[in-house]
Amino acid sequence: MIYRNLKTCLDDLERTKQLVRINEPIDPFIEAGAIQRRVFQAGGPALLFTNVKGTKFPMAANIFGTLARTKFIFRATLRRVEAMLSAKADPASVLKKPALWPGLALGAWHTLPKTVSNGPIMAHTTSISQLPQLVSWPMDGGAYVTLPLVYSESPSKPGYMGSNLGMYRIQLSGNEFEKDREVGLHYQIHRGIGYHHAEAIARKTRLPVNIFVGGPPAMTLAAIMPLPEGIAEMLFAGALGGHRVPMVKRPGELPIPAEADFCIRGYIDPGVQKPEGPFGDHLGYYSLAHDFPVMQVSEVLHREGAVWPFTTVGRPPQEDTMFGAFIHELTAELVPQVFGGVHQVHAVDAAGVHPLLLAVGSERYVPYAGERQPQELITNGLSLLGTTQTSLSKYVILAAREDDPELSCHDVPRFLGHVLERLDLSRDLHFITRTTMDTLDYSGISLNQGSKVLWTAAGNPKRELGTALPALSLPDGFSNPRFFAPGMLVLSGPAHAQPRDTHDPAMENLCQVLVKADLRGFPLIVVADDAEFTADSWDNFLWVTFTRSDPATDTYGLNGFTHCKHWGCTSMVVDARLKTYHAPALVSVAEIEKRVDELALPGRPLYGII
Repeated sequence: MIYRNLKTCLDDLERTKQLVRINEPIDPFIEAGAIQRRVFQAGGPALLFTNVKGTKFPMAANIFGTLARTKFIFRATLRRVEAMLSAKADPASVLKKPALWPGLALGAWHTLPKTVSNGPIMAHTTSISQLPQLVSWPMDGGAYVTLPLVYSESPSKPGYMGSNLGMYRIQLSGNEFEKDREVGLHYQIHRGIGYHHAEAIARKTRLPVNIFVGGPPAMTLAAIMPLPEGIAEMLFAGALGGHRVPMVKRPGELPIPAEADFCIRGYIDPGVQKPEGPFGDHLGYYSLAHDFPVMQVSEVLHREGAVWPFTTVGRPPQEDTMFGAFIHELTAELVPQVFGGVHQVHAVDAAGVHPLLLAVGSERYVPYAGERQPQELITNGLSLLGTTQTSLSKYVILAAREDDPELSCHDVPRFLGHVLERLDLSRDLHFITRTTMDTLDYSGISLNQGSKVLWTAAGNPKRELGTALPALSLPDGFSNPRFFAPGMLVLSGPAHAQPRDTHDPAMENLCQVLVKADLRGFPLIVVADDAEFTADSWDNFLWVTFTRSDPATDTYGLNGFTHCKHWGCTSMVVDARLKTYHAPALVSVAEIEKRVDELALPGRPLYGII
């Protein structure tokens, strides 16, 4: 089945009992997002809200809510796309499989968009305020588009080959935006539209932008695909969608997908910004209000029978987790081609993706040495931090495949245990300070700025990891020590009370006290606001530890030392408390959750689903 638009996809999901209609009135303010999150958590179906308050347009959610459903949607082209990516990873292997050649040729043909003079998207016009006004969390600054496909072209290289299709935050209302004439366009660092915007600013010209909503499902996946720089997402959309994407091209304007459900046309004026946010984000916190570019709206188009697709983001796992899992399966074979010496990577979803990257690499620099030590692994780590979306990673933890050929960085408990057994804390921690970091991560020293660290582990085990809580004497304010996993302890600490970019004397005092205990088997100690919550599960531990700490600011150590700019210790202590400058965590609204519960009563649309 080839889905050329969103309607054919939704119809097919409904026909195969993978979509449920909700005909009861649903409020896009908090309620719709709460329903989507609950159904996703239950592994439930896609949803079609046919009676949305404040708008005439239906809304669809949880379309990609399970990996099985995502594969179902792309079942007609998945094998072909996998073959295309395999050809990139290992051309020789594809030459030995002539049966794949026709599909590869067809896939290559489908990458080319097809210019048309008209299409369903041109049928009607509307205004921003008539669109579904989705607000997902109580503190959100206004209504947002959560599955926007933002299209721009390089001013110096117009056309598809110089285009970018990205999924950036679009705020429709609130703050200082002029109703129906302005929307907020929030893009993070290291995004393709940023290069186009920089060119426009240098030329002192407007940057035309089109925002598509709906349309072929392949465009949604293409917009978040980590493609190498210089490869347009529109080309991948055609290959994954199984057809040449028809694009309406009017003279002097950017192209529009003929089968899109909506298109917001406009432009960014150079040098103009307004506050955007807050917004509940995929790390599980609010990203706060900051100045970002403003898009001046020229026109809002929609097709007949348009449906508004949406998702909500929050503490993982959410629907975007399925995007990541699907993309990982597609691109796993390409990892060694993109990053020489790296065999596996795992951007850990439970930790918010960018805060924690695990990798298995090679350590072959000195194969004749009596004892392996991290050398090539450091090169691997710097490569991961030097290109593609992995460059936004904060903690990069690498292990050598030579020490355990069966090691997988997707088995997080085993992987971290392997690393902590081998980590030489006097040698194997490598910090990069005052560098760029993920825009949504508030643990650093300012917006977009913080630190990164490599933990590199190779060679024979250096310690036997502790497996029971040792005897501890703690200073005032610290309490409730918990054994979490071999080699790892969690403590509750006092509320953080320090400004940004400073060490906490209370943490330094803790390290001086802990030196007196026998902690040789515990190379990692985490201080949290709530040790019981943090140690309750791996998901909690990963989320708290790596989203609430900046490597340089929040890493302390027993017997810490600095030698010729290199820092080391005997056991490291990570301060994973919420800081005075952190954004607040996302919290559901009890009244709304009660209404969602009522939708699951017998005779109601979610009965048997949640």
